[in-house]
Amino acid sequence: MKVLVADGVSPKAVDILQGDFDVVVKDKLPAEELLKIIPEFDGIIVRSASKVTKEVISKAAKLKVIGRAGVGTDNIDITAATERGIIVLNAPEGNTIAATEHTMAMMLSMSRMIPIANETLHKGEWNRKKYVGVELRGKTLGIIGLGRIGSGVAKRAMAFDMNIIAYDPYLNEDRAQALGVKTGSLGDVIKNADFITVHMPLTPQTKDMLNKDNIAQMKKGVRLVNCARGGIINEADLAAALKSGQVAAAAIDVFTSEPLSPDNPLASAPNIVLTPHLGASTVEAQIGVAIDASHGVAAALKGEPVSTAVNMAPVSAETMGKIRPYLALSERLGCTVQSLSDGPIQSLTVQYNGEIADIDTKMMTIAVIKGMLNPILQTAVNYVNAPSMAKQRNIKIQEIKNKDVANFANLITVTLKTPTGEQSVQGTLFGTEGRIVAINQHRVDVDPHARILICPHINRPGMIGLVGSLLAKYNINISGMQVGKTSIAGTSIMVLTIDDDITQDIIDQVSKIDGIFDAKLVNFYTI
Repeated sequence: MKVLVADGVSPKAVDILQGDFDVVVKDKLPAEELLKIIPEFDGIIVRSASKVTKEVISKAAKLKVIGRAGVGTDNIDITAATERGIIVLNAPEGNTIAATEHTMAMMLSMSRMIPIANETLHKGEWNRKKYVGVELRGKTLGIIGLGRIGSGVAKRAMAFDMNIIAYDPYLNEDRAQALGVKTGSLGDVIKNADFITVHMPLTPQTKDMLNKDNIAQMKKGVRLVNCARGGIINEADLAAALKSGQVAAAAIDVFTSEPLSPDNPLASAPNIVLTPHLGASTVEAQIGVAIDASHGVAAALKGEPVSTAVNMAPVSAETMGKIRPYLALSERLGCTVQSLSDGPIQSLTVQYNGEIADIDTKMMTIAVIKGMLNPILQTAVNYVNAPSMAKQRNIKIQEIKNKDVANFANLITVTLKTPTGEQSVQGTLFGTEGRIVAINQHRVDVDPHARILICPHINRPGMIGLVGSLLAKYNINISGMQVGKTSIAGTSIMVLTIDDDITQDIIDQVSKIDGIFDAKLVNFYTI
C-alpha cells in the first residue's frame, strides 16, 4: 500500500512507515497537485498546510486513513471521510508538553511585558518604570477545558502558587480532586479569575465562547490566553476590550484565519502578545506527533484499531491496553458466526461474561460487527463504518454483560439470528492467544487464525477419515482437527484447520458425505 507524507512532517514518520509501505514525501503540496495524485494513495499524513477537503476525499478511491501530525483536524473534512469509511486520526499526545509550556510562556510574557520590553531595549530605550508587570503568585487562574493540556497548565500554575478554578463539562469530580483543582461553571470562571486560558476544541458550541457579553462580566484588568483554537475568543470583542482596558492584556497564538491578516483587529490591539501558531512548534513535539501519526496510519492500514481516531468512539490508553488482546478474537468470532449462517442477518448479540464485563467493550463489539460484515460486503468494513453499515442493513445489535462465568475467567458469546435460525460461537483468551471454545453448544478448542472447515455430523466411527480422504484427494492439507462434544445425543462437530484454498465445489462434496449434516468454511483471511 502507498502512503503520502506531506507538509514537512518529520522524517521519523517516513522511517516508521517505509518497512511496510511505499512512502512518497511531498513537503510542499499545492491543492491542485493533491487532487491530482490522491487516487494513488491508501493513506496520507498531513500537518496543517494541506487541506483534505470533501473534493479531495471524493477523488481518493483507495484512501483508508488520514493522519494529522498534530491535535487539530480543522483542515480535514471529517464528515466526508466518515461517510466513506475513512479513518481520521490525530496525534493528541505528541505535542501536549509543547502546548502546555507555550501557554505558560505566553502567560509569563504577557504578565511581565517581555516582548515589548525586549523590542524597545533593542531600539536603545531603557524603560524600567514603563514596563511594570504583575506576578502570578496568589492570582486566580481560570482554565476552560481541563484535558491533557489544561491539566498540564494547572499543574504548572500551582507551582507558581496560583489558585485554580476550572470549567470542563466533561470532567468528573474524582478527576478534579486528583488534579487538586476547584471546579465551577463557565460563569464562575468568568467572574472570579484574574487570568483565563482556554483549552477547548473549536466547535459550534465553543465558537465565540468568550465574547463581549461575558468579557464585560470579567474582573476589570483580567488577562486572557488562547493557545487552543482561533475563534474561541471573539477577536473583534477582545480587541475592543483591550482598547477599553476591561482586559489588561492578552496572549494569543491561534487565529480564526491564518496566517494573521494585517486587517485582523488583534494585529493593532494594545497590550497583546501574538505568536504565529507556535504551540506545537518544538523539535521534540514535531518528532512526537510524526511518530504518533505514523504508528496510527500503519495500524489503520493493517486493519488494527486506532485509539487516536477522531471519527470513532474514543478509547483511553488504559482501556485499549485491556481490550487489545480481545479485538482479533472478536473479529474472528463475528466472521465465524456469519459463516455458519444462511440468509439475511436480523440481529447480532454479543455477551460478555467475567471481568471484561466491567470495562468499555464498545470497540470489541464493533470488531465483532467488522468480522461479521467484511466477508459478505464489497465495501471494506472498518472500525469507523461498521456500526453504520449494520444500521443501514437493519441489523439489531445488542450488548449483554454479566460478571458471572463458568470454566473461564472471561468469555465472549456471539449469537447471530437469521430467518433460518440462530448460530452461536464462544471465545476466550488463553494468555494472550484467542481461542474459539464452543460452536453451537459443541465444546471445542480452536485456533481461529486460519481457514477452518466446520462439519456437524453423526457421531460414528470413520467420519473423520471420510472427510480427510476427500480433502487429500484435492491436495488440501489439514493442520489441525477438533471434534466437539455436545449434550445432543448422537451428534458431534468436526472442526478442521486447513492450510490451502478450498473451492465451494469441494465444500459441497464434503457436505454430501453420508453422515455429514453440513459443511461451512470460515475464511479469516477475508477480514
